[in-house]
Amino acid sequence: MRKKPLTLQFARAAIAASCILFAAACNQTSQDETDAAAETGTTEPTLEPLTSETVVDVLTEYERQHPDSIAVISTRHGDIKVRLYKDTPLHRANFVRLAKSGFYDQGEFYRVVKGFAIQGGDSDNREMKNGAYKIPQETDPKYIHKRGALAMARYGDERNPEKESSSHNFYIVLGEPLTEAELRAYEAQHNIKYTPAQIETYKTIGGEPGLDTEYTVFGEVIEGMDVAEKISQEPVGSGKWPTEIVPHKIKMAKQ
Repeated sequence: MRKKPLTLQFARAAIAASCILFAAACNQTSQDETDAAAETGTTEPTLEPLTSETVVDVLTEYERQHPDSIAVISTRHGDIKVRLYKDTPLHRANFVRLAKSGFYDQGEFYRVVKGFAIQGGDSDNREMKNGAYKIPQETDPKYIHKRGALAMARYGDERNPEKESSSHNFYIVLGEPLTEAELRAYEAQHNIKYTPAQIETYKTIGGEPGLDTEYTVFGEVIEGMDVAEKISQEPVGSGKWPTEIVPHKIKMAKQ
Protein backbone atom coordinates (compact mmCIF):
# COMPACT_ATOMS: atom_id res chain seq x y z
CA MET A 1 0.00 0.00 0.00
CA ARG A 2 1.40 3.36 -0.98
CA LYS A 3 1.81 6.00 1.67
CA LYS A 4 -0.43 9.03 1.38
CA PRO A 5 1.91 11.57 -0.25
CA LEU A 6 2.73 15.02 0.92
CA THR A 7 1.98 17.01 -2.18
CA LEU A 8 3.77 19.79 -3.97
CA GLN A 9 2.30 21.09 -7.16
CA PHE A 10 3.67 21.73 -10.60
CA ALA A 11 1.52 24.46 -12.18
CA ARG A 12 1.37 25.20 -15.87
CA ALA A 13 -0.38 28.53 -16.44
CA ALA A 14 -2.43 28.81 -19.60
CA ILE A 15 -2.69 32.23 -21.24
CA ALA A 16 -6.31 32.66 -20.16
CA ALA A 17 -6.23 30.67 -16.93
CA SER A 18 -4.01 28.33 -14.95
CA CYS A 19 -4.55 24.67 -14.19
CA ILE A 20 -2.77 22.12 -12.05
CA LEU A 21 -1.19 19.40 -14.14
CA PHE A 22 1.12 17.49 -11.84
CA ALA A 23 1.42 16.78 -8.15
CA ALA A 24 4.75 15.46 -6.92
CA ALA A 25 5.13 13.26 -3.89
CA CYS A 26 7.75 13.19 -1.17
CA ASN A 27 7.99 10.24 1.20
CA GLN A 28 6.36 11.50 4.39
CA THR A 29 8.26 9.32 6.81
CA SER A 30 10.98 11.05 8.81
CA GLN A 31 14.33 10.60 7.11
CA ASP A 32 16.66 10.68 10.07
CA GLU A 33 17.64 7.02 10.18
CA THR A 34 20.17 4.60 8.88
CA ASP A 35 23.67 4.55 7.68
CA ALA A 36 23.79 1.71 5.24
CA ALA A 37 25.01 1.29 1.69
CA ALA A 38 26.64 -1.54 -0.16
CA GLU A 39 30.40 -1.28 -0.59
CA THR A 40 30.31 -2.36 -4.23
CA GLY A 41 31.42 -0.78 -7.47
CA THR A 42 31.73 2.99 -7.19
CA THR A 43 29.28 3.32 -4.30
CA GLU A 44 30.16 5.13 -1.11
CA PRO A 45 30.53 2.89 1.99
CA THR A 46 27.94 4.83 4.01
CA LEU A 47 25.34 7.53 3.58
CA GLU A 48 25.41 9.84 6.56
CA PRO A 49 21.94 11.37 7.01
CA LEU A 50 22.00 15.14 6.49
CA THR A 51 20.08 17.87 8.31
CA SER A 52 19.14 21.44 7.45
CA GLU A 53 22.11 22.55 9.56
CA THR A 54 24.70 20.33 7.83
CA VAL A 55 23.49 20.11 4.23
CA VAL A 56 25.34 23.10 2.74
CA ASP A 57 28.70 22.34 4.36
CA VAL A 58 28.58 18.63 3.56
CA LEU A 59 27.50 19.10 -0.07
CA THR A 60 30.00 21.90 -0.65
CA GLU A 61 32.85 19.69 0.51
CA TYR A 62 31.49 16.67 -1.36
CA GLU A 63 31.32 18.70 -4.58
CA ARG A 64 35.01 19.58 -4.29
CA GLN A 65 35.98 15.93 -3.98
CA HIS A 66 33.57 14.47 -6.55
CA PRO A 67 33.57 16.38 -9.85
CA ASP A 68 31.35 13.79 -11.57
CA SER A 69 28.86 15.21 -14.04
CA ILE A 70 27.51 12.29 -16.13
CA ALA A 71 24.94 9.85 -14.71
CA VAL A 72 23.05 6.92 -16.22
CA ILE A 73 19.50 6.19 -15.07
CA SER A 74 18.71 2.55 -15.88
CA THR A 75 15.12 1.23 -16.15
CA ARG A 76 13.36 -1.73 -17.72
CA HIS A 77 12.67 0.51 -20.70
CA GLY A 78 16.36 1.29 -21.20
CA ASP A 79 18.90 3.88 -20.08
CA ILE A 80 18.70 7.66 -19.78
CA LYS A 81 22.04 9.48 -19.70
CA VAL A 82 22.08 12.91 -18.06
CA ARG A 83 24.67 15.67 -17.72
CA LEU A 84 24.71 17.57 -14.41
CA TYR A 85 25.49 21.29 -14.48
CA LYS A 86 28.61 22.35 -12.60
CA ASP A 87 27.17 25.75 -11.77
CA THR A 88 24.39 24.23 -9.68
CA PRO A 89 26.95 22.68 -7.32
CA LEU A 90 24.76 21.77 -4.34
CA HIS A 91 22.20 19.97 -6.51
CA ARG A 92 24.90 18.20 -8.51
CA ALA A 93 26.74 17.10 -5.38
CA ASN A 94 23.52 15.86 -3.81
CA PHE A 95 22.56 13.82 -6.89
CA VAL A 96 26.07 12.34 -7.21
CA ARG A 97 26.18 11.52 -3.50
CA LEU A 98 22.87 9.68 -3.57
CA ALA A 99 23.78 7.84 -6.76
CA LYS A 100 27.17 6.71 -5.46
CA SER A 101 25.73 5.57 -2.14
CA GLY A 102 23.20 3.30 -3.84
CA PHE A 103 20.29 5.35 -2.47
CA TYR A 104 18.77 5.90 -5.92
CA ASP A 105 19.04 2.18 -6.71
CA GLN A 106 16.11 1.73 -4.31
CA GLY A 107 13.97 4.32 -6.11
CA GLU A 108 11.48 4.36 -8.95
CA PHE A 109 9.65 6.62 -11.38
CA TYR A 110 6.54 6.87 -9.27
CA ARG A 111 4.53 9.54 -11.09
CA VAL A 112 4.24 10.14 -14.80
CA VAL A 113 2.24 12.62 -16.84
CA LYS A 114 2.35 11.96 -20.56
CA GLY A 115 3.53 15.01 -22.46
CA PHE A 116 4.59 16.80 -19.27
CA ALA A 117 7.12 15.08 -16.99
CA ILE A 118 8.23 11.87 -15.31
CA GLN A 119 9.22 11.99 -11.65
CA GLY A 120 11.52 9.64 -9.78
CA GLY A 121 13.75 9.26 -6.76
CA ASP A 122 11.28 7.97 -4.17
CA SER A 123 9.88 4.57 -3.26
CA ASP A 124 7.78 3.08 -0.49
CA ASN A 125 10.12 0.08 -0.56
CA ARG A 126 13.35 1.95 0.18
CA GLU A 127 15.35 0.92 3.24
CA MET A 128 18.11 3.53 3.05
CA LYS A 129 17.44 7.00 4.49
CA ASN A 130 19.21 10.21 3.60
CA GLY A 131 18.08 12.58 6.36
CA ALA A 132 15.48 15.30 6.75
CA TYR A 133 16.79 18.23 4.72
CA LYS A 134 16.10 20.42 1.72
CA ILE A 135 18.56 21.87 -0.80
CA PRO A 136 18.80 25.66 -1.13
CA GLN A 137 17.46 26.67 -4.54
CA GLU A 138 19.98 27.34 -7.30
CA THR A 139 17.71 28.62 -10.05
CA ASP A 140 19.61 30.18 -12.94
CA PRO A 141 17.90 32.05 -15.82
CA LYS A 142 20.10 30.31 -18.37
CA TYR A 143 18.67 26.91 -17.39
CA ILE A 144 15.09 26.55 -18.58
CA HIS A 145 12.55 23.74 -18.45
CA LYS A 146 13.17 22.67 -22.01
CA ARG A 147 12.35 19.15 -23.13
CA GLY A 148 14.91 16.89 -21.44
CA ALA A 149 15.65 19.22 -18.52
CA LEU A 150 16.49 17.51 -15.22
CA ALA A 151 15.19 19.35 -12.15
CA MET A 152 14.38 18.79 -8.49
CA ALA A 153 10.86 18.70 -7.10
CA ARG A 154 9.94 20.64 -3.98
CA TYR A 155 7.18 21.39 -1.51
CA GLY A 156 4.72 24.15 -2.40
CA ASP A 157 5.27 27.84 -1.68
CA GLU A 158 3.05 28.04 1.41
CA ARG A 159 5.28 25.72 3.39
CA ASN A 160 8.45 26.45 1.42
CA PRO A 161 8.61 30.16 0.49
CA GLU A 162 12.33 29.98 -0.29
CA LYS A 163 11.66 27.35 -2.97
CA GLU A 164 14.17 24.90 -1.51
CA SER A 165 14.39 21.59 -3.35
CA SER A 166 13.48 18.10 -2.21
CA SER A 167 16.37 16.07 -0.88
CA HIS A 168 15.90 13.34 -3.51
CA ASN A 169 12.81 13.67 -5.74
CA PHE A 170 13.74 14.68 -9.29
CA TYR A 171 11.91 14.97 -12.60
CA ILE A 172 12.62 14.97 -16.33
CA VAL A 173 10.65 17.38 -18.51
CA LEU A 174 8.79 16.30 -21.63
CA GLY A 175 6.51 19.04 -22.97
CA GLU A 176 5.48 20.20 -26.42
CA PRO A 177 6.62 23.08 -28.67
CA LEU A 178 5.07 26.46 -27.86
CA THR A 179 4.28 29.59 -29.83
CA GLU A 180 6.09 32.84 -29.30
CA ALA A 181 2.86 34.40 -28.02
CA GLU A 182 2.63 31.72 -25.32
CA LEU A 183 6.24 32.33 -24.33
CA ARG A 184 5.69 36.07 -24.05
CA ALA A 185 2.81 35.34 -21.69
CA TYR A 186 5.08 33.22 -19.50
CA GLU A 187 7.68 35.99 -19.48
CA ALA A 188 5.08 38.38 -18.11
CA GLN A 189 3.79 35.87 -15.59
CA HIS A 190 7.25 35.06 -14.16
CA ASN A 191 8.87 38.44 -14.73
CA ILE A 192 11.64 36.94 -16.86
CA LYS A 193 13.09 37.61 -20.29
CA TYR A 194 13.98 34.69 -22.54
CA THR A 195 16.96 34.96 -24.85
CA PRO A 196 16.39 34.45 -28.60
CA ALA A 197 18.05 31.04 -28.27
CA GLN A 198 15.73 30.02 -25.43
CA ILE A 199 12.67 31.11 -27.39
CA GLU A 200 13.86 29.07 -30.35
CA THR A 201 14.41 26.06 -28.10
CA TYR A 202 10.89 26.24 -26.69
CA LYS A 203 9.43 26.76 -30.17
CA THR A 204 11.29 23.81 -31.71
CA ILE A 205 11.86 21.07 -29.12
CA GLY A 206 9.34 22.25 -26.51
CA GLY A 207 9.23 22.08 -22.74
CA GLU A 208 7.34 23.52 -19.77
CA PRO A 209 8.07 27.25 -19.30
CA GLY A 210 5.40 27.45 -16.58
CA LEU A 211 7.98 25.83 -14.27
CA ASP A 212 10.76 28.34 -14.94
CA THR A 213 11.98 30.25 -11.86
CA GLU A 214 9.91 27.91 -9.66
CA TYR A 215 12.16 24.81 -9.57
CA THR A 216 15.93 24.30 -9.86
CA VAL A 217 17.06 22.83 -13.18
CA PHE A 218 20.43 21.19 -12.56
CA GLY A 219 21.03 19.03 -15.63
CA GLU A 220 19.70 17.69 -18.90
CA VAL A 221 19.22 14.46 -20.81
CA ILE A 222 21.95 13.85 -23.39
CA GLU A 223 20.83 10.36 -24.45
CA GLY A 224 17.64 8.36 -23.96
CA MET A 225 14.70 10.74 -24.35
CA ASP A 226 12.95 7.89 -26.15
CA VAL A 227 13.19 5.96 -22.87
CA ALA A 228 11.69 8.88 -20.94
CA GLU A 229 8.84 8.92 -23.45
CA LYS A 230 8.21 5.20 -22.94
CA ILE A 231 8.07 5.70 -19.18
CA SER A 232 5.61 8.58 -19.63
CA GLN A 233 3.28 6.25 -21.53
CA GLU A 234 3.00 3.73 -18.69
CA PRO A 235 -0.62 3.04 -17.68
CA VAL A 236 -1.42 4.97 -14.51
CA GLY A 237 -3.96 4.82 -11.73
CA SER A 238 -5.06 7.50 -9.31
CA GLY A 239 -2.53 10.20 -8.62
CA LYS A 240 -0.67 9.33 -11.84
CA TRP A 241 1.08 6.41 -10.15
CA PRO A 242 2.10 3.77 -12.75
CA THR A 243 0.04 0.62 -12.28
CA GLU A 244 3.27 -1.36 -12.72
CA ILE A 245 6.21 0.17 -10.87
CA VAL A 246 9.17 1.49 -12.89
CA PRO A 247 12.25 0.95 -10.70
CA HIS A 248 15.44 2.79 -11.56
CA LYS A 249 19.13 2.44 -10.77
CA ILE A 250 21.43 5.42 -11.10
CA LYS A 251 25.21 5.16 -11.55
CA MET A 252 27.82 7.77 -12.29
CA ALA A 253 29.59 7.24 -15.61
CA LYS A 254 33.16 7.88 -16.63
CA GLN A 255 33.68 11.40 -17.93
